[in-house]
Amino acid sequence: MLMVSGDRALAEGKRGAFYNTLEEFHKYWDRVDIICPRVKSEKLRVKNLFGNVFIHPAPWPLLLQPFWILREGLRILKTGNCKPETVNYHMTVHEYPPFYNGIGARLLWWKSCVPYVLEFHHISGYPKAANLKEKIYANSILWKLYWKIFGSRASAVRVVNQKQTPEFLKKAGIPEERMVYIPSMYIDLDVFKPMNFPKEYDLIFVGRLETNKGINLLFEAVSKLKVKSEKLKVLIVGAGHLSASLKSKVKSLKLENNVIFHGFAKDFPEIAELMNKSKILIMPSYNEGGPRVVLEAMACGTPVLATNVGLMPDFADKNAIKIIDWNAEDIASKAEELLENEDERNRLIQAGIEIARQFEKKEMIKNYADKLKEFVKIRT
Repeated sequence: MLMVSGDRALAEGKRGAFYNTLEEFHKYWDRVDIICPRVKSEKLRVKNLFGNVFIHPAPWPLLLQPFWILREGLRILKTGNCKPETVNYHMTVHEYPPFYNGIGARLLWWKSCVPYVLEFHHISGYPKAANLKEKIYANSILWKLYWKIFGSRASAVRVVNQKQTPEFLKKAGIPEERMVYIPSMYIDLDVFKPMNFPKEYDLIFVGRLETNKGINLLFEAVSKLKVKSEKLKVLIVGAGHLSASLKSKVKSLKLENNVIFHGFAKDFPEIAELMNKSKILIMPSYNEGGPRVVLEAMACGTPVLATNVGLMPDFADKNAIKIIDWNAEDIASKAEELLENEDERNRLIQAGIEIARQFEKKEMIKNYADKLKEFVKIRT
């Protein structure tokens, strides 16, 4: 298996979501090679995991990533001849604008005939853009050009939710019959589970502190909630480019006694513990593919308030979460309502636990590997 990814975390030695997936996924393949962008420090570079996973970070700038994928891919495949009968690799490509990975995969297919699946985990800028760059990235004309020139040779297009991403891709000219739904939520139910901790926090946010996560909206909502409850406690788990400005914003809004910046959690058990100590998870993102954090909260028995992104339309139909608007007034109102309604929180807890069980890690990763092998069989 050859995986083309934009995730540098493995090469940097971080044990995040990608590591968590590979911990199980690698068992289904003789060898897994991962091509990813350049990492900043040579000292952090990791080249092997689990015995059969090999990581190939680029030595070149991101602009040249398609050519690194071609060059390194040919070296891994040990071929420059397009002879389908000799191909014993399959390629999966994590794709998003500006399409470095998909362009590189298309070049590699042209030279080697290795079949590949495009994976769209997240449509940046859809359903709502957080900034101008996201508006450009969500332009359907850009996507139509990409699909016509580079994307259409893919064996299939993986989508990780059933409504939002397929809706966008159809508008962008990608045929519905090429799409296959394969969830990317792999929840370790031995880690993420209800625990008997007292509730220390009213709200918890878990994620990168970036514009598209809607964190500024959350703080505006917290400022409104504080008017009703001076004792309100909000835990922020994560870090990012906005860390310094958000801490300044907390001071300007006089929320120092209400907002606690935890920073990055050291591992998944710590995240699970913090979720269990919180009454509600709040996710005000502008766009997402999942996100995983919602399923993790559900598995912990923590009710969820979330914007209508990624998998949320799927869950909202099952009445398992509460949808919030991209509006501080609405977020504050619905958070206050749910904090005051213990019966509704208990109902959401039970509904969420039932849904989370459907995304058990080992079963979902086996499903992913089996689907990829089906595509290999179709093409070989």
